Amino acid sequence: MRLDKYLKVSRLVKRRTLAKEISDQGRITVNGSVAKAGTDVKVDDELVIRFGQKIITIKVTGLSEHATKENAKGMFELLKEERVNDN
Repeated sequence: MRLDKYLKVSRLVKRRTLAKEISDQGRITVNGSVAKAGTDVKVDDELVIRFGQKIITIKVTGLSEHATKENAKGMFELLKEERVNDN
């Protein structure tokens, strides 16, 4: 599944266009490599996403083409969440 679609379906990002912008800015890595919107995401991949002052690390645990609140929660496991100061 494409990275931008995964982020939207898993509800980590509200809109797919926003997911595309974030990934194209180099703010997402998949297994340690900078990822673009079209990068293929698979189960057991580790994603590090920077949202402004927050960095989250997740492990992909499931893929689903269509999300509901119930299955979106089962698509990833939060491994780490940290705040970053840019001072």
